[in-house]
Amino acid sequence: MITELGHFALILAAVVAVIQMVVPFVGAMRRDPRWMAVAEPAAIAQFALVAASFAALTYAFVVSDFSLKLVFENSHSSKPMLYKISGVWGNHEGSMLLWILILTLFGACAAVFGGNLPAKLKARVLSVQASIAVAFFAFILFTSNPFLRLEIPRFDGRDLNPLLQDPGLAFHPPFLYLGYVGLSMSFSFAVAALIEGRVDAAWARWVRPWTLAAWLFLTVGIALGSWWAYYELGWGGFWFWDPVENASFMPWLIAAALLHSAVVVEKRESLKSWTVLLAILAFGFSLLGTFIVRSGVLTSVHAFANDPERGVFILAILLVFVGGALTLYAARASAMEARGVFGLVSRESALVLNNVLLAVAAFVVFIGTIWPLVAEMVLGRTLSVGPPFFDAAFSPFMVALAVILPPGAMLAWKRGSLPKAMRPLWASVILAVALAALAFALQTGRSALGPVGLALGVWVVGGAKTDLWMRTGRGPIAGRIARLWRLPRSDWGKAIAHAGLGITIFGVAALTAWQQEDIRTAQIGETFTVGAWDIELRDVRREQGPNYVTTIADMAVWRDGREVAVLTPEKRFYTVAQMPTTEAAIRNGILRDIYLVIGDPQTDGGYAVRTYIKPFANWIWVGAILMALGGVVSLTDRRLRVAAGAVRREPAGGVPAE
Repeated sequence: MITELGHFALILAAVVAVIQMVVPFVGAMRRDPRWMAVAEPAAIAQFALVAASFAALTYAFVVSDFSLKLVFENSHSSKPMLYKISGVWGNHEGSMLLWILILTLFGACAAVFGGNLPAKLKARVLSVQASIAVAFFAFILFTSNPFLRLEIPRFDGRDLNPLLQDPGLAFHPPFLYLGYVGLSMSFSFAVAALIEGRVDAAWARWVRPWTLAAWLFLTVGIALGSWWAYYELGWGGFWFWDPVENASFMPWLIAAALLHSAVVVEKRESLKSWTVLLAILAFGFSLLGTFIVRSGVLTSVHAFANDPERGVFILAILLVFVGGALTLYAARASAMEARGVFGLVSRESALVLNNVLLAVAAFVVFIGTIWPLVAEMVLGRTLSVGPPFFDAAFSPFMVALAVILPPGAMLAWKRGSLPKAMRPLWASVILAVALAALAFALQTGRSALGPVGLALGVWVVGGAKTDLWMRTGRGPIAGRIARLWRLPRSDWGKAIAHAGLGITIFGVAALTAWQQEDIRTAQIGETFTVGAWDIELRDVRREQGPNYVTTIADMAVWRDGREVAVLTPEKRFYTVAQMPTTEAAIRNGILRDIYLVIGDPQTDGGYAVRTYIKPFANWIWVGAILMALGGVVSLTDRRLRVAAGAVRREPAGGVPAE
């Protein structure tokens, strides 16, 4: 009964979405406040209905209702409760319901917190948001219904994919979807602005919080996925340029460019056309990621579905919304005349260069991701584009971005002086070069990647600190410290996020350049040496887990004759899913991780053992956490809250649509 109620609530939500799509839009055209007012209660009702539907599906997983096809295919009675709940979105149909839940959540938030938005703009934004919902309601109801019953209920289920039975991956999809779907609000604001024919500083202030929220959720989601790949897959890496990894990374890059571009619109009334285009492309890349994950056109360990028919439906959604928005953009581009004029050396120019680097980097990732598909369709050849291409093609743009970030933030608006901007940054330059030289002198026979990464990381972190300090003005240090704590939270957020980027750059470079690897067959009782560490394989035993059988190794780690840890890597076999997984054992540290993996037994009685010494690995995720924290701090700035401080006015130079 609860399942049927959930299905009915989903259908009713689709009907409400149609009403929300049509009535407020017509009301905005007719300037009828009564029709426009329908948008707010419709958005809230739509979210409430989808939440009820999602709760009904969650209940079916929690109580193991195996009469429901989705529960039967993705759960098991012996599975821990956490993974019963995460099983709701650990599959195609359930994840699409989560997608729609988050989509309607953002619409409801815009309805509740958009009180200062002009009535026509708000009605159009919620109407566009509802049109996206209508498309996905049609997709889930006609191709991916999560509430289908089995004709004959089963006694037990097939279990969830063992790779998904992990705390990191349980929370990874919700955060990623909050980022993916959050960019729909930026898209809705862009399309609404195109319909009205006006983009101004107030519009930029309204769109920035939504973009910032989506960007920080994407940051957390990508970091969780990277962390999961690091410790769960057992291959010792944190990023593989997998198509689905790239599908989340591309909108992250475009959203970062959009955030910086919107600042120029808000401050200087420039880059209007470019900012609107970025808002369209950011959501377009999110839809592209949804297509890649669910169409089966590209192979990935992260893929949810392998159904070309579903892929065609999502591709149609992508073409309709992105193609329609770009067509409208072409028609309205002349109405978005830039008013601000700036010199070649200015903060505006630095932000333009920042945007170009981020956009081209995203384009490089896009080409590398989609090229195997194009080659197969057009050339009839099977090609693989792997990490070597991405590392060589993508890295130069990130290096350039790191180089320009500190002086770009210090330049004055409209017309600046590079020597003046660099004056307070020379201390960071000297420190970065000195530490890089020290690192290069200490390492022997290795590449310059580590020292260069260290220099860039110190440069970006030092630049963020200097930028924050220079905003306190001049005078005694005590007075400047007092003013430091009174700076706007958006300034603090920017500094924290930029510092996080610098730390991540260093972590990636250090781990890539300085890690040590050892692969061997070890006998029980044998001790071997990797770098400065001695590893002893003491014992290997088999144990029964909740829904798996595991082979556990006891491995002691020694240094300078002193035992520092006993690690227990595992090799699990999930009996229901008939699938093995590798559980690495990691001794985390500030300066390095010791990473151990136990493999299959060998014919000589030993076991395959992989050992990695990974310097500064955790700095990668510490930097990502700081970037997300910077976003959170910025969102608490009252100037960046949704529509905060917005003025109801006709923008100067605005071109009305009617």
